[in-house]
Amino acid sequence: MRNNSVHTFSIIASDVEIIGNVSARVDLHIDGKVQGDVTCGNLVQGEGSFIAGNVTAESAKLSGHVEGLIEANDLVIESSARIKGDVVYSNLTIAPGGQVVGKFSNKSTAKPSISGAPVNVGKGADPFILTMDAKVA
Repeated sequence: MRNNSVHTFSIIASDVEIIGNVSARVDLHIDGKVQGDVTCGNLVQGEGSFIAGNVTAESAKLSGHVEGLIEANDLVIESSARIKGDVVYSNLTIAPGGQVVGKFSNKSTAKPSISGAPVNVGKGADPFILTMDAKVA
């Protein structure tokens, strides 16, 4: 205990199956099965676990099976992980053997917008033309 604050976490044991969404304000360790979306601060998924739903976490260390979208700032995909779904991340580590079937997107990747200012070619004032007599400063 530091400064009267307690750091807690919850465990979903290997013999537990949850049908429905899981939302935790604390860190979460899943060894069982979840059929629903999982939202938490930090997620650790055990090797034999299964999540059929979307995962949203600040950080996630995945070792089991996931079927759904994964969104995490810091994401570690262990060698035993089997993921079917798109992955959105800020920092990504994939151990040799980790498998993902889906698209990867970095949260900080933003496509530049070139449509901000219209370009009118051939309209308006006459074009600036350099001739042999023109002087350039």
